[in-house]
Amino acid sequence: LGQTFKVTSQEATKLSLAFSGPPLASAEDCRKLSEDVQNAILAVATVYYWLPKGQGTTLRKMVRDATTEVVEGMIQLTETILSAPLDSLSQEQLVSTGGVWEACERVSNLPRDNQAAVVSALAACLGVVKDALEEMEHALVEGQDPYSDIMEDEELGFRGNRDTYWSEADRKLLSSCMGLMKASKACLKKVLGVVKAYGKADSPEQIAQLDDLADIANEISPSVDELALSMYPPMNELAVRLNAAKLTSVLKKVLEITKTSHVCPPPEEGWVQFLTGAVDHNMNKIKNFTQGQL
Repeated sequence: LGQTFKVTSQEATKLSLAFSGPPLASAEDCRKLSEDVQNAILAVATVYYWLPKGQGTTLRKMVRDATTEVVEGMIQLTETILSAPLDSLSQEQLVSTGGVWEACERVSNLPRDNQAAVVSALAACLGVVKDALEEMEHALVEGQDPYSDIMEDEELGFRGNRDTYWSEADRKLLSSCMGLMKASKACLKKVLGVVKAYGKADSPEQIAQLDDLADIANEISPSVDELALSMYPPMNELAVRLNAAKLTSVLKKVLEITKTSHVCPPPEEGWVQFLTGAVDHNMNKIKNFTQGQL
């Protein structure tokens, strides 16, 4: 794969240079350039299809995304050349050429097996959840009005609209929701740790277990985002309860899959149990606070 990406990068350079200014390339040179570009792209696609599905769907998706980026970059470069005047090298052509180079260089950062791919996927999920949690913590610290920085109207002055404020009852419910979001962060952090420490991609079973973990962990960050959005005033308690229940279900599934997989030897089972308890505790409190909504 690295070799085919390297050849594609070289072909992009040759193509771009051939159309960087006069004299114009001959019809024969154009035909040769086109053939070389096509062969390079076909080689990239072929090597991707050679990657066995049994090596892991998480790894395969990352390789597919990298391959797609190279192919799309070359299409964009070709279209830029076709639409640009032939007497000079346009800024768009330079940018498109650089885009192909960057896409081709990314092959060096691709994970080498499914364990590394799942580590990368989990780290990305954790980053998104951390950001959502920090944003919500910041909004709570800002005081009673989480919209104060974006909804100030100089002409109308301060707003008297209670829909932009959290009540005391809201804040009690928010506390348990924050507990659930913190449990999501802790869950991803711990799972990432054990996948790094114990994850293996030596057998079909191990590879499949890692893929199952990555698939369900991918549902955490969108579920956290949905819960966070429903927490802003005016709070719809029923929506908060439903989103919290969805996140709880995802977290418990992640913990369950972790516990039954090869990444969780007996000494690690304690934190799985602890986090399962923390998730249940916060969800029960949310149920109590929203009982009147049912």
